[in-house]
Amino acid sequence: MSANDDATWFSDLPVLGDMPLLEAAARLRDVGEAQAAEALEGAYDQGAALETYGTGRPLWPFADRPWQHTAHAFGYIRPTLPGTDLQAIHDAGNMPADESLRGARVRVTLDRLRVADYPGSGTHHVLFDFYAQNQVPGDVEHLHFNATYRVREGEQAGIRGYPIFVGLNVGQEGLAFKCFTVNVRNDNDEALLGFLESDIFRAGLKLVETAQPAIAPFSQMAYNLTRSVAGRNRNQPIQDFYLGLDFTSIATGARLATGSYLAVQIPESLQVVWDWEEWVFSPAIGQVVHRDDPRQLIPYNYVIFGVSRYEGGG
Repeated sequence: MSANDDATWFSDLPVLGDMPLLEAAARLRDVGEAQAAEALEGAYDQGAALETYGTGRPLWPFADRPWQHTAHAFGYIRPTLPGTDLQAIHDAGNMPADESLRGARVRVTLDRLRVADYPGSGTHHVLFDFYAQNQVPGDVEHLHFNATYRVREGEQAGIRGYPIFVGLNVGQEGLAFKCFTVNVRNDNDEALLGFLESDIFRAGLKLVETAQPAIAPFSQMAYNLTRSVAGRNRNQPIQDFYLGLDFTSIATGARLATGSYLAVQIPESLQVVWDWEEWVFSPAIGQVVHRDDPRQLIPYNYVIFGVSRYEGGG
């Protein structure tokens, strides 16, 4: 699976941090971020017309808003017994793969969605699109699953263990995930997305060991919905990441095992110095905090999803 397969992803819909300056400014002005919009328009006037809006690019007018970044750091938390001890976070490539998951079935859940800072203020309506491939005999099913959450600025969504894919079949090479989040500020779209909060969607996408004819149209509907919402005015795509999990020992890759995976939206300049040893997971408060000061929360937007062995039938 290509990380940028246009047939299954949103490669032509840039997140806010990758938009041309004036387009980003217009989206920001629509949601009341007038100061940020003026800074981008000023950068454009100074000769940045051909630059895209992202960290490390020339004439970058500010660098302290979590939603402006396009890079991600990927971490992993091992399964542990219940307790209050701070849990270490490892780079997703610096841990052993679980070979017993090769050809097995897993359950994927959304465990955290933290909005450190999104454009606008108050409560954000976040559209979440999660993509994976379901490896079944003789076929590969392209899966999209949508969910929507209301999250206040600086807080995390009221979710834990939200089912995404139930019974996902793992291929011989591993699994790959893509995630796309949209900050929905268009009133009409907010009303439209209400149906995603029904019980049928809250149960996740249930899969079986053989191909399911109904999966393709369901996933296509989810894909089309996200494309439609992300492209409209007042709405801003915020996070877009790809995480391939395999069974190799290649240092630059990422391994598949049961546990929790984190995707943190960080400045590109931090990728070379990012150290997961500075951050831990606090079971007492359910947050990622600084190792030396557990009162300090991680200052970036992040997603945590869990991978566990599927024990059901079907």
